Amino acid sequence: MYGDGEGLYLRVGPTGAKSWILRTRIKGRITAGGNPLRWEGGLGSVSHVSLAEARDTARELRKIARTGGDPGAEKNKETLTFEQAARRVYQSLLPTWRNAKHAQTWIGTLENYAFPEFGRTQIQDVTTADVHAVLAPIWTAKHETAKRLRQRISSVFDWAKGAGHYTGENPVNGLKKALPLVRHKPRNMPALPWQEIPEFMEALKSRSSVSALALRFVVLTASRSGEVRGAIWGEFEDATWTVPGERMKRGELHRVPLSAAALEVLTSVRGLDPAIVFPSPSKSTGGTARALSDAAFKSLMQKAGYEYVTVHGMRSAFRDWASESVHADREVAEAALSHAVGDRVERAYARSDLFERRKTLMDAWGRYCIGQAGKIVRLAR
Repeated sequence: MYGDGEGLYLRVGPTGAKSWILRTRIKGRITAGGNPLRWEGGLGSVSHVSLAEARDTARELRKIARTGGDPGAEKNKETLTFEQAARRVYQSLLPTWRNAKHAQTWIGTLENYAFPEFGRTQIQDVTTADVHAVLAPIWTAKHETAKRLRQRISSVFDWAKGAGHYTGENPVNGLKKALPLVRHKPRNMPALPWQEIPEFMEALKSRSSVSALALRFVVLTASRSGEVRGAIWGEFEDATWTVPGERMKRGELHRVPLSAAALEVLTSVRGLDPAIVFPSPSKSTGGTARALSDAAFKSLMQKAGYEYVTVHGMRSAFRDWASESVHADREVAEAALSHAVGDRVERAYARSDLFERRKTLMDAWGRYCIGQAGKIVRLAR
């Protein structure tokens, strides 16, 4: 044992192997025999740890011992790379996400941008400059992606700090003035004018594919694509479709009154599968039915000559029709779309889902969609 001073030693073993050893006393702690409690621990091999590094580590551990802390616990504390920490955060969040595509995108942005730059760096050593170097090249060109990436990197550091793997300030916090201000103009989903919906529905009716029937059902119920594609027969009773909260964007159960036109679509697909309402033509690897993919609607829209609008935009067409054609009350139209109306206090008192009033609205919408609108009826109170 060769002393360097202040408890740091170079130990040469019987085989000639050399390593650093620290011996120090823990302040305020004594053994059962009344003697000061001492701690001895290795700081690494000479071939991997320089004298300067050994002295720095020894200095930090002596500080802990002087305050009555446990140098061993600090030395043995798990160290993680940024990628290891990020994947732990991802696994902890995975059960909370209903959308598999969102989960894939969450980790995908980190894999594409952050991991190649500092994924292998110890998270304690990642700096604001490192994060800036990743975000700056895409901040204006891919602003939405960059914003989501920034938020995800920040979440990783927040978790690491709470779990004891990071002690500094979140490096993302220092980027506010380092990145340029990007003024973003909101882009609405391209929607078909509501006046053209009957023509569109007629074009779909000429097609007998499951995707065409599912898209008709999307329009007739003013629902989101994923809600319809994931529908199962157990959610339907009489003329009501009850979508469970775990499949809704807001996380709340949503009842949909079904018009005669919507029920006609269900009759057309009944018997295709005992569980899935709109099964995909292609089976899973096990030979069982699976739900339609979102790509099915995109392909259908292109074939039908409506590639310039989106499926989600059909909800906008319904909303415009409800406002401009039948003058439905705002809260009824918004409830049909499963949108929250009013502030938190107002929503706390508005317990009704306005089902009966929505039934009248959806019946009128169904007749309009198939060209049987007849006389326009004002639905506002």
